[in-house]
Amino acid sequence: MTARMSRRTTALSRLSAVAAVAVAGALVLTGCGDQTKDDSPAAGSSPSTAAAGATTSATPDSLFAKLPQKYQSSKVIQVGTDASYAPMEQTKDGQIVGIDPDLGAALGEKLGVTFKFTNGKFDGLITSLQTGRSDIVMSAMSDTKARQQGLDDKGKKIGTGVDFVDYYNSGSSLLVQKGNPKGVKALADLCGMTVAVQRGTIYEDAFKKQKTACGAKGLTIQAFDTDAEAQTRVKAGGAVADLNDTPVAAYIAQTSSNGADFEVAGDPFDAGPFGIAVSKDDPQLRDALKAAMDAIVADGTYKKILDKWNASTGAIPAVAINGGS
Repeated sequence: MTARMSRRTTALSRLSAVAAVAVAGALVLTGCGDQTKDDSPAAGSSPSTAAAGATTSATPDSLFAKLPQKYQSSKVIQVGTDASYAPMEQTKDGQIVGIDPDLGAALGEKLGVTFKFTNGKFDGLITSLQTGRSDIVMSAMSDTKARQQGLDDKGKKIGTGVDFVDYYNSGSSLLVQKGNPKGVKALADLCGMTVAVQRGTIYEDAFKKQKTACGAKGLTIQAFDTDAEAQTRVKAGGAVADLNDTPVAAYIAQTSSNGADFEVAGDPFDAGPFGIAVSKDDPQLRDALKAAMDAIVADGTYKKILDKWNASTGAIPAVAINGGS
Protein backbone atom coordinates (compact mmCIF):
# COMPACT_ATOMS: atom_id res chain seq x y z
CA MET A 1 0.00 0.00 0.00
CA THR A 2 2.85 4.55 -0.78
CA ALA A 3 4.54 3.71 -4.42
CA ARG A 4 -0.18 4.50 -2.85
CA MET A 5 1.45 10.44 -5.60
CA SER A 6 -1.88 11.53 -7.18
CA ARG A 7 0.39 4.78 -2.52
CA ARG A 8 -0.46 3.06 -1.65
CA THR A 9 0.63 10.06 -6.57
CA THR A 10 -0.03 9.14 -9.24
CA ALA A 11 -3.80 2.32 -3.07
CA LEU A 12 -1.53 -5.83 0.94
CA SER A 13 -0.24 -7.72 1.15
CA ARG A 14 -1.44 -10.09 4.01
CA LEU A 15 0.18 -12.48 6.47
CA SER A 16 1.44 -15.84 5.34
CA ALA A 17 -0.16 -15.45 1.92
CA VAL A 18 2.65 -13.20 0.82
CA ALA A 19 5.16 -15.96 1.22
CA ALA A 20 3.00 -18.32 -0.81
CA VAL A 21 3.23 -16.28 -4.01
CA ALA A 22 6.60 -16.80 -5.61
CA VAL A 23 8.25 -15.16 -8.56
CA ALA A 24 11.20 -17.15 -9.83
CA GLY A 25 10.94 -19.09 -6.63
CA ALA A 26 10.79 -16.09 -4.29
CA LEU A 27 8.25 -13.36 -3.64
CA VAL A 28 9.48 -9.91 -4.51
CA LEU A 29 7.55 -7.32 -2.54
CA THR A 30 6.27 -3.98 -3.94
CA GLY A 31 5.35 -0.40 -3.03
CA CYS A 32 2.33 1.88 -2.67
CA GLY A 33 1.15 5.20 -3.99
CA ASP A 34 0.31 8.79 -3.08
CA GLN A 35 -2.18 11.01 -1.32
CA THR A 36 -2.97 14.60 -2.05
CA LYS A 37 -6.72 15.15 -2.34
CA ASP A 38 -9.25 14.11 0.29
CA ASP A 39 -8.50 15.61 3.68
CA SER A 40 -11.41 13.93 5.45
CA PRO A 41 -10.48 11.01 7.72
CA ALA A 42 -12.18 7.68 7.30
CA ALA A 43 -13.58 5.80 10.22
CA GLY A 44 -11.20 3.62 12.13
CA SER A 45 -8.48 4.57 14.55
CA SER A 46 -6.06 2.46 16.46
CA PRO A 47 -3.04 2.99 18.69
CA SER A 48 -0.04 0.89 17.71
CA THR A 49 0.57 -2.21 19.78
CA ALA A 50 3.76 -4.11 20.44
CA ALA A 51 4.75 -6.47 17.63
CA ALA A 52 4.35 -10.11 18.54
CA GLY A 53 7.71 -11.75 18.90
CA ALA A 54 9.58 -8.44 18.76
CA THR A 55 11.89 -7.40 21.53
CA THR A 56 13.04 -3.86 22.12
CA SER A 57 15.25 -2.49 24.82
CA ALA A 58 14.21 0.24 27.24
CA THR A 59 13.84 3.62 25.57
CA PRO A 60 17.24 5.35 25.47
CA ASP A 61 17.04 8.87 26.88
CA SER A 62 19.09 10.01 23.91
CA LEU A 63 16.38 8.96 21.41
CA PHE A 64 13.56 10.59 23.38
CA ALA A 65 15.63 13.76 23.55
CA LYS A 66 15.89 13.79 19.75
CA LEU A 67 12.14 14.38 19.44
CA PRO A 68 10.74 17.90 19.07
CA GLN A 69 9.32 19.24 22.34
CA LYS A 70 5.76 18.83 21.01
CA TYR A 71 6.07 15.05 21.05
CA GLN A 72 8.03 14.92 24.27
CA SER A 73 5.10 16.68 25.90
CA SER A 74 2.23 14.78 24.27
CA LYS A 75 3.96 11.37 24.17
CA VAL A 76 1.93 10.69 21.01
CA ILE A 77 2.74 10.71 17.29
CA GLN A 78 -0.35 10.78 15.07
CA VAL A 79 0.02 8.45 12.08
CA GLY A 80 -2.08 8.65 8.93
CA THR A 81 -2.65 5.41 7.05
CA ASP A 82 -4.97 3.68 4.58
CA ALA A 83 -5.62 0.37 6.30
CA SER A 84 -6.47 -1.60 3.17
CA TYR A 85 -3.06 -2.90 2.11
CA ALA A 86 -2.38 -6.10 3.98
CA PRO A 87 0.06 -7.20 5.11
CA MET A 88 1.35 -3.61 5.44
CA GLU A 89 -1.83 -2.44 7.19
CA GLN A 90 -5.38 -3.70 7.47
CA THR A 91 -8.32 -3.48 9.87
CA LYS A 92 -9.08 -6.53 11.97
CA ASP A 93 -11.59 -6.63 14.83
CA GLY A 94 -11.69 -2.85 14.84
CA GLN A 95 -7.93 -2.46 15.14
CA ILE A 96 -5.34 -1.47 12.54
CA VAL A 97 -2.78 -4.26 12.28
CA GLY A 98 0.11 -5.18 9.99
CA ILE A 99 3.75 -4.46 9.30
CA ASP A 100 3.47 -0.68 9.58
CA PRO A 101 1.58 -0.72 12.91
CA ASP A 102 4.08 -3.23 14.32
CA LEU A 103 6.98 -1.09 13.17
CA GLY A 104 5.24 1.93 14.67
CA ALA A 105 4.95 0.13 18.01
CA ALA A 106 8.65 -0.75 17.94
CA LEU A 107 9.65 2.79 16.99
CA GLY A 108 7.44 4.11 19.75
CA GLU A 109 9.19 1.94 22.31
CA LYS A 110 12.55 3.31 21.21
CA LEU A 111 11.35 6.91 21.25
CA GLY A 112 9.24 6.68 24.40
CA VAL A 113 5.98 7.68 22.68
CA THR A 114 2.85 6.04 21.27
CA PHE A 115 2.25 5.86 17.53
CA LYS A 116 -1.51 6.31 17.06
CA PHE A 117 -2.70 5.09 13.66
CA THR A 118 -5.82 6.64 12.08
CA ASN A 119 -7.44 5.25 8.95
CA GLY A 120 -8.10 7.52 5.97
CA LYS A 121 -8.17 7.61 2.18
CA PHE A 122 -4.79 7.16 0.56
CA ASP A 123 -5.06 10.19 -1.70
CA GLY A 124 -5.65 12.39 1.35
CA LEU A 125 -2.75 11.26 3.51
CA ILE A 126 -0.16 13.80 2.38
CA THR A 127 -2.77 16.52 2.72
CA SER A 128 -3.28 15.38 6.32
CA LEU A 129 0.37 16.23 6.97
CA GLN A 130 -0.03 19.67 5.48
CA THR A 131 -3.11 20.40 7.58
CA GLY A 132 -1.56 19.03 10.77
CA ARG A 133 -4.12 16.25 11.20
CA SER A 134 -1.29 13.71 10.97
CA ASP A 135 2.29 14.04 12.15
CA ILE A 136 3.58 11.32 9.84
CA VAL A 137 2.27 8.86 7.23
CA MET A 138 2.97 5.13 7.35
CA SER A 139 0.97 3.47 4.59
CA ALA A 140 3.25 1.52 2.27
CA MET A 141 3.86 4.83 0.54
CA SER A 142 6.48 4.83 -2.17
CA ASP A 143 9.26 7.37 -1.76
CA THR A 144 9.42 9.26 -5.07
CA LYS A 145 11.17 12.44 -6.13
CA ALA A 146 7.82 13.85 -7.23
CA ARG A 147 6.36 13.41 -3.75
CA GLN A 148 9.48 14.84 -2.18
CA GLN A 149 9.06 17.94 -4.37
CA GLY A 150 5.27 18.18 -4.12
CA LEU A 151 4.65 17.54 -7.84
CA ASP A 152 1.79 15.80 -9.62
CA ASP A 153 2.23 13.29 -12.44
CA LYS A 154 2.66 16.13 -14.94
CA GLY A 155 5.35 17.89 -12.93
CA LYS A 156 2.98 20.60 -11.67
CA LYS A 157 3.57 21.92 -8.16
CA ILE A 158 0.66 20.87 -5.95
CA GLY A 159 2.13 21.08 -2.46
CA THR A 160 5.18 21.66 -0.32
CA GLY A 161 6.46 18.11 -0.68
CA VAL A 162 7.52 15.73 2.08
CA ASP A 163 10.60 13.97 3.36
CA PHE A 164 10.79 10.19 3.64
CA VAL A 165 12.51 7.86 6.07
CA ASP A 166 12.87 4.75 3.90
CA TYR A 167 12.24 1.42 5.62
CA TYR A 168 11.20 -1.23 3.06
CA ASN A 169 11.74 -2.18 -0.59
CA SER A 170 8.83 -3.14 -2.80
CA GLY A 171 7.88 -3.52 -6.45
CA SER A 172 4.73 -3.42 -8.57
CA SER A 173 2.66 -6.35 -9.83
CA LEU A 174 -0.35 -6.86 -12.08
CA LEU A 175 -3.36 -8.57 -10.53
CA VAL A 176 -5.54 -10.40 -13.07
CA GLN A 177 -8.40 -12.89 -13.06
CA LYS A 178 -7.51 -16.44 -12.10
CA GLY A 179 -6.18 -18.23 -15.16
CA ASN A 180 -5.06 -14.94 -16.73
CA PRO A 181 -7.53 -15.26 -19.64
CA LYS A 182 -5.93 -12.42 -21.62
CA GLY A 183 -2.39 -13.76 -21.18
CA VAL A 184 -1.10 -10.53 -19.63
CA LYS A 185 2.55 -10.60 -18.57
CA ALA A 186 3.60 -6.93 -18.65
CA LEU A 187 2.18 -3.43 -18.97
CA ALA A 188 2.77 -3.44 -22.73
CA ASP A 189 0.34 -6.36 -23.08
CA LEU A 190 -2.51 -4.13 -21.86
CA CYS A 191 -2.72 -1.88 -24.92
CA GLY A 192 -6.26 -1.74 -26.29
CA MET A 193 -7.71 -3.13 -23.04
CA THR A 194 -9.35 -1.74 -19.90
CA VAL A 195 -7.63 -1.61 -16.51
CA ALA A 196 -8.73 -0.68 -12.99
CA VAL A 197 -6.68 1.10 -10.32
CA GLN A 198 -6.95 3.09 -7.11
CA ARG A 199 -7.10 6.83 -7.74
CA GLY A 200 -4.16 8.98 -6.61
CA THR A 201 -1.55 6.22 -6.58
CA ILE A 202 1.69 5.74 -8.42
CA TYR A 203 -0.06 2.86 -10.15
CA GLU A 204 -2.55 5.20 -11.74
CA ASP A 205 0.46 7.18 -12.97
CA ALA A 206 2.01 3.99 -14.36
CA PHE A 207 -1.14 3.19 -16.31
CA LYS A 208 -1.28 6.75 -17.65
CA LYS A 209 2.29 6.46 -18.91
CA GLN A 210 1.49 3.13 -20.50
CA LYS A 211 -1.55 4.64 -22.20
CA THR A 212 0.76 7.15 -23.90
CA ALA A 213 3.12 4.34 -24.89
CA CYS A 214 0.22 2.38 -26.39
CA GLY A 215 -0.34 5.11 -28.94
CA ALA A 216 -3.28 4.51 -31.28
CA LYS A 217 -4.22 1.27 -29.52
CA GLY A 218 -4.95 3.24 -26.38
CA LEU A 219 -5.65 2.03 -22.84
CA THR A 220 -8.87 2.63 -20.93
CA ILE A 221 -8.22 3.45 -17.26
CA GLN A 222 -10.95 3.15 -14.66
CA ALA A 223 -9.89 4.85 -11.41
CA PHE A 224 -11.63 4.18 -8.10
CA ASP A 225 -11.47 5.62 -4.58
CA THR A 226 -10.30 2.29 -3.16
CA ASP A 227 -8.29 -0.62 -4.46
CA ALA A 228 -11.07 -2.96 -3.32
CA GLU A 229 -13.31 -1.37 -5.96
CA ALA A 230 -10.63 -1.88 -8.60
CA GLN A 231 -10.31 -5.52 -7.57
CA THR A 232 -14.06 -6.00 -7.86
CA ARG A 233 -13.97 -4.60 -11.39
CA VAL A 234 -11.27 -7.07 -12.40
CA LYS A 235 -13.07 -9.97 -10.71
CA ALA A 236 -16.27 -9.12 -12.60
CA GLY A 237 -14.41 -9.03 -15.92
CA GLY A 238 -14.97 -5.30 -16.48
CA ALA A 239 -11.20 -4.71 -16.42
CA VAL A 240 -8.29 -6.92 -17.37
CA ALA A 241 -5.90 -5.98 -14.58
CA ASP A 242 -5.29 -3.98 -11.42
CA LEU A 243 -1.82 -2.72 -10.45
CA ASN A 244 -0.60 -2.79 -6.89
CA ASP A 245 2.31 -3.37 -4.52
CA THR A 246 3.72 -6.84 -5.05
CA PRO A 247 3.04 -8.03 -1.49
CA VAL A 248 -0.48 -6.63 -1.63
CA ALA A 249 -1.22 -8.26 -4.97
CA ALA A 250 0.22 -11.54 -3.69
CA TYR A 251 -1.94 -11.45 -0.59
CA ILE A 252 -5.09 -10.70 -2.55
CA ALA A 253 -4.38 -13.52 -5.00
CA GLN A 254 -3.93 -16.05 -2.21
CA THR A 255 -6.80 -14.99 0.06
CA SER A 256 -9.68 -13.88 -2.17
CA SER A 257 -12.09 -16.85 -2.27
CA ASN A 258 -9.20 -19.03 -1.07
CA GLY A 259 -7.19 -18.22 -4.17
CA ALA A 260 -9.96 -18.77 -6.71
CA ASP A 261 -10.42 -15.19 -7.93
CA PHE A 262 -7.04 -13.73 -8.90
CA GLU A 263 -3.42 -14.39 -9.75
CA VAL A 264 -0.30 -12.25 -10.08
CA ALA A 265 0.76 -11.89 -13.72
CA GLY A 266 4.36 -11.60 -14.87
CA ASP A 267 7.34 -10.47 -12.84
CA PRO A 268 7.46 -7.57 -10.36
CA PHE A 269 8.89 -4.33 -11.74
CA ASP A 270 9.75 -0.77 -10.69
CA ALA A 271 11.11 -1.78 -7.29
CA GLY A 272 11.70 1.10 -4.90
CA PRO A 273 11.52 2.09 -1.23
CA PHE A 274 8.52 2.64 1.00
CA GLY A 275 9.05 5.58 3.31
CA ILE A 276 7.59 7.17 6.42
CA ALA A 277 6.39 10.56 5.14
CA VAL A 278 7.19 13.60 7.29
CA SER A 279 6.55 17.28 6.66
CA LYS A 280 9.58 19.18 5.40
CA ASP A 281 8.83 21.63 8.20
CA ASP A 282 9.66 18.94 10.78
CA PRO A 283 13.27 17.79 10.08
CA GLN A 284 13.89 17.12 13.78
CA LEU A 285 11.08 14.55 13.84
CA ARG A 286 12.37 13.04 10.58
CA ASP A 287 15.86 12.60 12.04
CA ALA A 288 14.49 11.13 15.28
CA LEU A 289 12.50 8.57 13.28
CA LYS A 290 15.59 7.61 11.31
CA ALA A 291 17.57 7.14 14.53
CA ALA A 292 14.81 4.91 15.92
CA MET A 293 14.64 2.90 12.68
CA ASP A 294 18.41 2.45 12.80
CA ALA A 295 18.00 1.15 16.36
CA ILE A 296 15.35 -1.47 15.57
CA VAL A 297 17.32 -2.65 12.54
CA ALA A 298 20.45 -2.98 14.66
CA ASP A 299 18.82 -4.91 17.51
CA GLY A 300 16.93 -7.36 15.27
CA THR A 301 13.39 -6.11 16.02
CA TYR A 302 12.92 -4.99 12.41
CA LYS A 303 13.74 -8.46 11.07
CA LYS A 304 11.44 -10.17 13.58
CA ILE A 305 8.52 -8.00 12.49
CA LEU A 306 9.08 -8.71 8.80
CA ASP A 307 9.50 -12.43 9.51
CA LYS A 308 6.22 -12.41 11.45
CA TRP A 309 4.41 -11.19 8.33
CA ASN A 310 6.46 -13.33 5.88
CA ALA A 311 7.74 -10.16 4.25
CA SER A 312 11.48 -10.39 4.83
CA THR A 313 12.35 -10.27 1.13
CA GLY A 314 11.64 -6.53 1.21
CA ALA A 315 14.03 -5.82 4.07
CA ILE A 316 16.35 -2.86 3.55
CA PRO A 317 20.08 -3.17 4.25
CA ALA A 318 20.24 0.37 5.68
CA VAL A 319 17.77 3.12 6.57
CA ALA A 320 17.89 6.15 4.26
CA ILE A 321 16.31 9.58 3.94
CA ASN A 322 14.75 10.46 0.56
CA GLY A 323 16.35 7.52 -1.21
CA GLY A 324 13.57 7.18 -3.78
CA SER A 325 13.80 8.14 -7.44
